[in-house]
Amino acid sequence: MSRVVALDHGAARCGVASSDPSGTIVSPLDPVERPDSGAGMSQLSDLLTKLDAGTVVVGLPLGLDGGPTAQSGRARAFAGRLAALVPAVEVELFDERLTTKAAQEIGGSSSEDSRAAAVLLERWLLTKETK
Repeated sequence: MSRVVALDHGAARCGVASSDPSGTIVSPLDPVERPDSGAGMSQLSDLLTKLDAGTVVVGLPLGLDGGPTAQSGRARAFAGRLAALVPAVEVELFDERLTTKAAQEIGGSSSEDSRAAAVLLERWLLTKETK
C-alpha cells in the first residue's frame, strides 16, 4: 500500500496528515498556508510527490444531518483542482464531520488543522479495513 494523505481544507490553512506505507500509523504534518493560492497548490503537489502518496483524502464538510453545507462546494472544487494538478494520485472526498471537535479533544503540539486531518485519515483507513 502506498501512503495515504488526508487534507482538512480551509481557506486560510489546510491541515495535512499522512499514513505510513502500511496504512497503520497516521501522523499530522505541518499545515499548508493559503492552500487555494498558486503557492499553496504547488506546496501540496510537492508534498504529495515527496511522500509518494497514492491516495489523497480531502475532508468533505457535511451538516450533522449528512447534507451538504456551504463549505461542501468549496471542498469539492478544491479536490477537483488537486486531482487535475496531480493526476497520478487518486483524490477522494470523505465525510469530515466532527473531526475538528475530536482534534480539540485529543490535543497535542501539532496544529489543530493537521490533527483534524489525522482524525479524518484514521476514520478513512478504518472504513477500508472493514471492506
